[in-house]
Amino acid sequence: MAKRIAILTGGGDCPGLNPAIRGVVLKAHKLGYETIGIQEGWKGMINGTAKPIGPDDVREMIGRGGTMLGTSRTNPYKKEGGVQGVLNSFKKLDLHALVAMGGEDTLGVANKLFKEHKVNVVGVPKTMDNDLDATDATFGFDTAATLAMEAVERLRDTGRSHRRIMVLEVMGRHAGWVALYTAIGGGADYLCLPERPVDVKDMCAKLKAAHAARQVAIVVASEAVDIPGEKKEEELDEFGHMILKDRGVAERLTKIIEAETKIETRSAVIGHMQRGGPPTLFDRILGTRVGVLAADLVHAGKFGHMAALKGDAVIAVSLEAATAKLKTVTPEWLKFSDDLL
Repeated sequence: MAKRIAILTGGGDCPGLNPAIRGVVLKAHKLGYETIGIQEGWKGMINGTAKPIGPDDVREMIGRGGTMLGTSRTNPYKKEGGVQGVLNSFKKLDLHALVAMGGEDTLGVANKLFKEHKVNVVGVPKTMDNDLDATDATFGFDTAATLAMEAVERLRDTGRSHRRIMVLEVMGRHAGWVALYTAIGGGADYLCLPERPVDVKDMCAKLKAAHAARQVAIVVASEAVDIPGEKKEEELDEFGHMILKDRGVAERLTKIIEAETKIETRSAVIGHMQRGGPPTLFDRILGTRVGVLAADLVHAGKFGHMAALKGDAVIAVSLEAATAKLKTVTPEWLKFSDDLL
């Protein structure tokens, strides 16, 4: 009887998950394994909710966004009996190994399960924020940043028509990589990142100058930027992260800019559109590569590791290293953006 590998996707979805699932399934079956999909991330692993997935189920999934397995932000370590539920499901489903696809939270749970309970688990890095330190890039980021860059170009057209300043809010809780690449790639005039507080005086001065020269100015802002003088009221999820659905950074920046510059200003939030839709070619290939390596790591018995992109190679790194710290925008990148914007 073939050994069984389970796959789960946890946390926020992003383009590239289905190619990664596909990569695991196709390579695992070539190696002689059976594969099943855990439904809705760690929630499904706690409850033992799963269904078989084979090569025919995933063959055409490479161009589809989202995750065919569903996802959730469930943390077994915050649920009563959650960890025991995961362990029970591992036995009940007769698993040889689990492939966990996610960001710092999902992989952090995987790492704890490996260290504390010797669970046979392998990680696949997934985050559109590109904030996992042990890999050069994560799938989902390229698609999200490309979509946001295209939004900048559209906002510039309509902004110039109406002689406005336009503010675009993009995703990025702790790390501003999406905003950074969007602003540079889209030729924005000002960039607001969670890595540093907004300098309102500097921002408004630069926007007035840009608007005077080109009759339009563009601001790109991460959803969790710190605006000095504002009082934060934070609601947290099960992993202790601020829930950002009601923060409205773009709208608040718009009011500040319009009041300071006396120039009509509008905001746009593309929000969850960054998570959906077909992945770019880069994300399809990267998702597939890390998925295939994850199956190889299971076959080699290299548990407690994650597939990571380093240079042009996809290699194994420890889950411990992968979840040790977030990869935020570095001083070098901040200087680079300041030289351009």
